[in-house]
Amino acid sequence: MAAAILLAAGLCGARRAEAVAGPRAAQVRGAAGVTVGNEVAKAQKAAPRGAAPTISSWILDRSLPADVLYEDQQCLVFRDVVPQAPVHFLVIPKKPIPCISQAEEEDQKLLGHLLLVAKKTTKAGGLGDGYRLVINDGQLGTQSVYHLHIHVLGGRPLQWPPG
Repeated sequence: MAAAILLAAGLCGARRAEAVAGPRAAQVRGAAGVTVGNEVAKAQKAAPRGAAPTISSWILDRSLPADVLYEDQQCLVFRDVVPQAPVHFLVIPKKPIPCISQAEEEDQKLLGHLLLVAKKTTKAGGLGDGYRLVINDGQLGTQSVYHLHIHVLGGRPLQWPPG
């Protein structure tokens, strides 16, 4: 009863990665629920699921493929499957924190580590001319995946204001 999920992958292109998802395919589609690219609509349909698996948890356990750029004991960095800039990658903690508003005092060192890893990865990725870090929180913040993640965007002039 396996179903295929097509994920657009890669820095600039439309490479496709196919993952066999089985029973969780409906959860992935249900989390998005709309066409790729409409992040506001995705966020309105998404809901915090507490301990339920997310796309991020499946990438962490390697049951979904990802173009991994960096990994250590605390975090993983991989290219976004729907890039919004020529360079767009995500920095995620291995600890399951649903959103930044649910981070605790004990997460302070981890949160700092995520920012330093983002900086390190931008240098390796050639973003010396600048980049943007984004953390979405909750429905009004357009969060569509409830596993804390930092978007790192660059490679072109970014518009302001972003919202």
